[in-house]
Amino acid sequence: MSRAILPGLTEPLRARLQETLSGQRTGVPAWVTEFESGQDAGFFGPDSAVWAVHGGMPTLVAGIRALLMQALHPGALAGVYDRSRFREDPLGRLNGTIRWIFTVSYGDTAQAAAGSAWVKRLHEHVVGDYVDGHGRPAHYSANDPYLSTWVHLAFADAFLTTHERWGGPIPGGSDAYVDQWAIAGELMGVPDPPHTRRELKAALHGFADRGELRCDERTREVVDFVRRAPVRRSLRPSYAVLFAGAVASLEPRFRDLLGLRMPHLGPVPLPAASATRLVLGGAGALLGPQTAGERAARVRLARLQDAGRNASRA
Repeated sequence: MSRAILPGLTEPLRARLQETLSGQRTGVPAWVTEFESGQDAGFFGPDSAVWAVHGGMPTLVAGIRALLMQALHPGALAGVYDRSRFREDPLGRLNGTIRWIFTVSYGDTAQAAAGSAWVKRLHEHVVGDYVDGHGRPAHYSANDPYLSTWVHLAFADAFLTTHERWGGPIPGGSDAYVDQWAIAGELMGVPDPPHTRRELKAALHGFADRGELRCDERTREVVDFVRRAPVRRSLRPSYAVLFAGAVASLEPRFRDLLGLRMPHLGPVPLPAASATRLVLGGAGALLGPQTAGERAARVRLARLQDAGRNASRA
């Protein structure tokens, strides 16, 4: 009887989680289904480090961690704060980011390039002024290669670090992921993205070493918004654990810059890492072992493989 009851209990939660991630409670978004009709294998494949990292449940923590890190650069933050509708439509912004990640990860090369060009077109009007980390007035543009570099670094580091903590093996290791995801950076106009884990960490710390990062009132407002993200009520306890996991995964230098502390209850540290592992395990049980993007990409790859075999026989 328990097996019969369990789907009835978990289906509403699964639907709400899917809605948060994809923008719809049931079915597969049309833009994901389009991956099936691509004309080549894409930049990555089933044995790639990118599929291993982006297909894992630690991405739920990585998204939070990336937002926290990106908020440390006043130029990147200004674009979000001034021009984004993150307060009115936070899930819409999240869904747009997920769409780009999935398209580059699982689409064919033309779809990945077109998806990146679409994001850059949206960024064309995201311009304005801000005060930099040294207190000097500066101008920002969301497509500026230097700001794009910071966003790329924060993203890659977040997804890699959380997978190293809570994910499985990475084909080729951590360096392989950084090297492969450099393609995404290049598609977004990042000059000379890092290709190894060491280069990635050095580039991140370089921004801090040069005094370009800071935490001000705007940063704290965004961090507080991320901490209390307007997810469905049923998901809030799990989200609080994921946020704590993201904070715990930050390097002390960046955690201190953000004014955050390791999760604790009074003087007693909380087991954020183990609690996060439990929540990620539950999310994996609800969502299944493969993302919709991966399933669609595998359909395309099987079709292309069959076409190749038929052509060789002709």
